[in-house]
Amino acid sequence: MFTIFPTARLRPSPFYEATLADGMTTASVYNRMIMPASFGDREAEYWRLINGVAMWDVSVERQVQLTGPDAARLAQILSPRDLTKCAVGQGKYVPLCNHRGMLINDPILLKLDDKRYWFSIADSDMWLWARAIAAERGLDVQVDEPDVSPLAVQGPKAEDVVASIFGDWVRSLKYFWFRETEVAGIPVAVQRSGWSKQGGFEIYLKDGSKGSALWAIVKEAGRPFDIGPGGPTSAERTESGLLSVGGDTDENTNPFEVRLGKYVDLGVPDDTVGIAALRRIAAEGPKRHQLGLVLEGEAPSPLGFAWEDILHHGEKIGAMTNCTWSYRMKANIGYALVSRDVSPGETVQVMRPAGLVGARLVELPFL
Repeated sequence: MFTIFPTARLRPSPFYEATLADGMTTASVYNRMIMPASFGDREAEYWRLINGVAMWDVSVERQVQLTGPDAARLAQILSPRDLTKCAVGQGKYVPLCNHRGMLINDPILLKLDDKRYWFSIADSDMWLWARAIAAERGLDVQVDEPDVSPLAVQGPKAEDVVASIFGDWVRSLKYFWFRETEVAGIPVAVQRSGWSKQGGFEIYLKDGSKGSALWAIVKEAGRPFDIGPGGPTSAERTESGLLSVGGDTDENTNPFEVRLGKYVDLGVPDDTVGIAALRRIAAEGPKRHQLGLVLEGEAPSPLGFAWEDILHHGEKIGAMTNCTWSYRMKANIGYALVSRDVSPGETVQVMRPAGLVGARLVELPFL
């Protein structure tokens, strides 16, 4: 056991007190915030997500807000995905890249109006990046972090829970679309989204002083459906083929290597950051690709703090970027970022802490 001491460098979320009261036992640090990982029974939390409904404090998904006359222009300069047809109330999954075409974040972009956008980001300092690009281009736009904190409701029963709170209109929301509304006087935006493939919503709290109140509302609405707290699960996200930027990628990973090529539009304006490099990579073809791994062994053996080398005929061909026990497959599974010279169906060896372990390459997703 260890204790994380409070510090001004580490911010609690608006839901922090509620998660403590509900028994949070483990957490990680993400965007300089505490993200609950488990409430004491990871397997039960996994099956609740698969079969029922779970609620997650994912306020670590911070918002980079662009406002002003050039907000739309900056959003497009940052995004190698065509945003010209993005409507108010629509969200889009966007791979953000640096000037070399390397992946640095994969947020959901939300268009709130013609002069206001949010990038709901993964783990990295995108405020600094967006501000630097805006200043470099001389744009009339403000880049800041609004008081917005997502709470996820995920699982096959999530729609019933969220509809019981906000009304049946949520059932008609298309994926990544959202609506601004309120509940009990608490301002929120409700979006059909979430870091799982089991279906669900993210409720963007727009008043951080109301975190415990919103948590209690969702918890009470979910009681008939046996809702419970949890956190994004490594097992489900890996089974579902979801990417973790910064975990499954390194500083030399481009979108085409990790199955994000369909979100890159090579015809976006030439001033889009990284588009020249992405066009070149697309023309030459990426050197690596991301595949699944099914490892030998009948006991859970998760990845530690570092990627593990993958060998094929004794030669290193890449690395295993994550590994987790799949409760449904009854196997250790993970992702391989490997040379395109190897294909699904081939057998490889992974250099694990205990020694070499055999594995089979497969297509993603697993399930």
